[in-house]
Amino acid sequence: MMKPIKTIISVLFVCWAAAVQAKIWTPSIISDNMVLQQQSEVILWGWTTQTAERLEVSTTWNNEPITIEAKHGKWSVVLKTPKSGGTHSIRIQGHETLLITNILMGEVWLCSGQSNMEWRPTWGLLNAEAEIAQANYPEIRFFSVGKKVADHPQDDLQGEWVVCNPKNFKAFSSVAYFFGRELHGKLKVPVGLINSSWGGTPIETWIKESEIKADANLSEEALKVRSNKWRPHEPGRAYNAMIAPLTDFSVAGCIWYQGESNRENAHSYYRSFPLLIDSWRSERKQKVPFYFVQIAPFDYKDPSGLKAAVVRDAQLHTFKAVANTGIVVTNDIGNLKDIHPQNKQEVGRRLALWALNKTYEKQEVVPSGPIYKSASPSGNQMILEFDYAQNGLQSKGKYLTDFFMAADDRVFYPAKAIIKGDKVWVQSKKVAQPKAVRFAFSATAQPNLYNAEGLPASAFRTDDWEINLSDD
Repeated sequence: MMKPIKTIISVLFVCWAAAVQAKIWTPSIISDNMVLQQQSEVILWGWTTQTAERLEVSTTWNNEPITIEAKHGKWSVVLKTPKSGGTHSIRIQGHETLLITNILMGEVWLCSGQSNMEWRPTWGLLNAEAEIAQANYPEIRFFSVGKKVADHPQDDLQGEWVVCNPKNFKAFSSVAYFFGRELHGKLKVPVGLINSSWGGTPIETWIKESEIKADANLSEEALKVRSNKWRPHEPGRAYNAMIAPLTDFSVAGCIWYQGESNRENAHSYYRSFPLLIDSWRSERKQKVPFYFVQIAPFDYKDPSGLKAAVVRDAQLHTFKAVANTGIVVTNDIGNLKDIHPQNKQEVGRRLALWALNKTYEKQEVVPSGPIYKSASPSGNQMILEFDYAQNGLQSKGKYLTDFFMAADDRVFYPAKAIIKGDKVWVQSKKVAQPKAVRFAFSATAQPNLYNAEGLPASAFRTDDWEINLSDD
């Protein structure tokens, strides 16, 4: 008599265990407190323990539930989102019910890079105590991606959406927060910020490995990046774990702060940076805006003094060559003894200027300082023209600094520069027939050329001559 009873108990236990394990779930990026991109079509996706299952998806902003079929344990649905306003929830009904609550509609931005993007307010932010105390914005939401590496693209990642308050700001990106705070204040809509960054990482680890391997030059250059047990350096490893799982989550755009860790293979940044932007856009099947920060002045003790300058030049080149991008110049807020500028407030604000001008079409906002446009010789002088100088140029100091000039011999000498309206005239007593001008072209340059709006000019060079970065 005992044997049948044991059998029944075993069967009941198996059924109970199966019921306990049966569930419907979504990736961590789709969860309570999230912000969905407003007035767009967003993808929700997830999994079920049932191989095939019919699910009903209903939302508080749409009276018509959507029925979908899960196949091979995976499901997805496209939802049209409304304009920002109020909180919402999503119900996914199948063999069980999954409820996602406290959702806002607004503007969502992906924020990535290395330590200057990762930098938390408790790590040395200017006026940190006051900024932390004031960080109460219920309509700004944070999602911090956990640091992970993977050999292949992952389906999910670590992290959760949290509401912006002093406690949560302490553990979040300062640059991303100030960027989001500026947008929230100007646009009057909720803002969702996804921080996926890792200090010390080179650009190669944020690009799909297959993209790097498809370029023989980049594959070779990637080997020059110094290994470090505290952060990934191999191509694609951070991308696979920290970017790939976010590909289907709709965003308004991306902001990026990285480059310091690519000084050793600076020449390759002219190719790797545009490749990162293009590949991220390709995976998203959308040319999302991409705004980035040019690395700040710092004394790297580099014998040539040019490695960081070449990275900056590659960043400027990328801005000019790749559509729907914006560059933030930081040569006026750096500290030559600290690779992490404390004034993250201004970095975030300047990133927001690009978003306000280009993404949100606020034409009255000037997004940038002077960007070199063209050079023309005039006797022993060179006349330089700039974009973003329509209201004129200014010097913060009696004389303009950090201009250099060369003739055909390619030897650069200090040059005198004078502002005339929206142009700069440059000459050097040692150069009778000028061929090239360089401005702020060194790792430690802290120049003083600005536009009328008080935004600094980017470093630049008018030549395309080969630059030797050898330490010999």
